[in-house]
Amino acid sequence: MSDSVIHPSAVIEDGATIGPGCRIGPFCHVGPEVTLGAGVELKSHVAVTGRTLIGDETAIFPFAVIGEIPQDLKFRGEKTRLEIGKRNRIREHVTMNTGTEGGGGVTRVGDDGLFMAGCHVAHDAQVGNRVIIVNNAALAGHCVIEDDVIIGGLSGVHQWVRIGRGAIIGAVTMVTNDVIPYGLVQAPRGKLDGLNLVGLKRRGVSRADITALRAAFQMLAQGEGAFADRARRLGDETQSDYVREIVDFILGDSDRHFLTPG
Repeated sequence: MSDSVIHPSAVIEDGATIGPGCRIGPFCHVGPEVTLGAGVELKSHVAVTGRTLIGDETAIFPFAVIGEIPQDLKFRGEKTRLEIGKRNRIREHVTMNTGTEGGGGVTRVGDDGLFMAGCHVAHDAQVGNRVIIVNNAALAGHCVIEDDVIIGGLSGVHQWVRIGRGAIIGAVTMVTNDVIPYGLVQAPRGKLDGLNLVGLKRRGVSRADITALRAAFQMLAQGEGAFADRARRLGDETQSDYVREIVDFILGDSDRHFLTPG
């Protein structure tokens, strides 16, 4: 706890581990099984409880509740965890729950994410690096959100859904099935409407790879046979690592169907 600044009104329970350089503001509550890494900041009125690990330099804003028990009627008080990576910004009223025994026992959030006001990360979700979840969007239990995904405001992601790397979900969208890497999903009953071309360009993806991705999308949309069969043929033909990533995602294990190109 050396060099940490803790407001007199904050409650730090015995057993909590506070890293160096933390700043804990007024009326925060830190539970006995919580570990805060170096330089973590709890602005004010933040509740952190459960077996929760928060990585270095993460900032949490007022009225967020981090590490509470799952919103799952099957939960019976088993010891589960929440692990949050480094340099995340967790804004006002965000909620993140610990895992469940049936779901693997741990909810994980990667590094450098932005979780805007009012959003929710449910039990056993696995969230990658540099993910942005916009205001009042919600991830249900067991979701897998890969790196560099953006989920628009007021959107909901159904339990067990996987969203591949670099995908973008438009605002006010219900996502009920898996989304391929770099996919663009929008409309109230989420439709796979194209590729996240803006995101690809911002990341510096080459024109050749973007051209290959666009051709791959057309083949997935209009090729012969079932969606998985089109993906297998695409895998046999492509030389692009980005297209290969989509193929591997489609052919990987999943508990859901896919959103397919219209």
